[in-house]
Amino acid sequence: MDTTRREFLKTGVTLLGAGALLPAVVQRALLTLQQEPARGAPVDDGRILVVVQMAGGNDGLNTVVPFTDGRYYDARPAISVPPKDALLLNDTTGLHPSLREMQELWNQGVLAIVEGVGYPNQNYSHFVSMDIWQTGDPQRKLNDGWLGRYCEKYQGQHEAPFLGLAIGRSLPTSLQTPSVAIPAVDSLNTYRFQDDASAPALSAARHLSLLNLYRQGNPSSFYGALLDKTIQAAEKSTVILQKAHAQYKPAVQYPSSSLASALQLVAEAIASNTGVKICHVSIGGFDTHADQIPDQSRQLGYLSASLYAFYSDLKAQGLDSKVVVMTWSEFGRRVKGNGSQGTDHGSAAPLFFIGTPVKGGIYGQRPGLADLDNGNLRYAVDFRSAYASALETWLGVTSQDVLGGSFELLPLFNKG
Repeated sequence: MDTTRREFLKTGVTLLGAGALLPAVVQRALLTLQQEPARGAPVDDGRILVVVQMAGGNDGLNTVVPFTDGRYYDARPAISVPPKDALLLNDTTGLHPSLREMQELWNQGVLAIVEGVGYPNQNYSHFVSMDIWQTGDPQRKLNDGWLGRYCEKYQGQHEAPFLGLAIGRSLPTSLQTPSVAIPAVDSLNTYRFQDDASAPALSAARHLSLLNLYRQGNPSSFYGALLDKTIQAAEKSTVILQKAHAQYKPAVQYPSSSLASALQLVAEAIASNTGVKICHVSIGGFDTHADQIPDQSRQLGYLSASLYAFYSDLKAQGLDSKVVVMTWSEFGRRVKGNGSQGTDHGSAAPLFFIGTPVKGGIYGQRPGLADLDNGNLRYAVDFRSAYASALETWLGVTSQDVLGGSFELLPLFNKG
């Protein structure tokens, strides 16, 4: 994929939503849409997947804690979670003490933990490993995202203003695709079609120039068709998301954090029957080379409180049976602590599935601390098994069409 195309896919809808000056005729059409809530926002009774990226490489051993394994404490005497502080899941395993709300989800039976997730020949670069997870391709031969490919497969069967929604400054690689325009929303205050308030007298001329620019394009070309889809997605998503935000009344008080705000916007989009199938949000701060105890504790606390509020909100709204949340991080950390009260880039780590449709429990296999690979955990579950399980068992599509191969399905979901 050339740089120009990749950059357009990353920023196209974001730029149009944030700064485009639409012709007056299009603005009138948008006003009509606002006055007719049924148009452009069909009711969708299908299933929704919300993907939460824990960026930076979260330390799995301090997240899901093997508090009865002495080798864990021998390897990290300064930064391990004491047995008395671990939040019990069973007789041998607990959660980090900042994940108290996640323990409550576990007690409700709606939290599944997949242990030992990774891929062959682990890459320890943030950018390369994130690219591998987001494309679903350890060989790095694919350019588009695994969720984008899902949207490509699904778009002919599902008429909706937008199939996917990303909360952030740019579209993540996982949602990039050349044929489906997906909004990337950093803030609803900026994600709107705006005029230049400093020069209102020039508005008509600018509108006319922009309209002429669009007319000069070739809609039969690849980029013409993509631009047309992007413009349509920007038009519809701007109106619908603004309307959803204005009308939605959360049933719970969301915490004060960027992740919680992002998840509330996702809840608004789901509750407003936008037809969205895939949502992506992220939380950073997990690259804990130093001062891991306070830094990871803070970020895990944000994650736990935000996900609990999101789930509780959906449940109170009667929407919890439609939504599954899946977390991921590009890699775990090395088993042994370093000299800076932290951990360095590692390999396998756990991920979470959350939702009423989820069959709570621990899946996969915890990598043994007695058999390390040059100081790193050996992975037991290919990350594409988690993807395949979400695609096939939850979203109901053939995962091989999206992932380019067959992977073991995990029994993560309740039947029915």
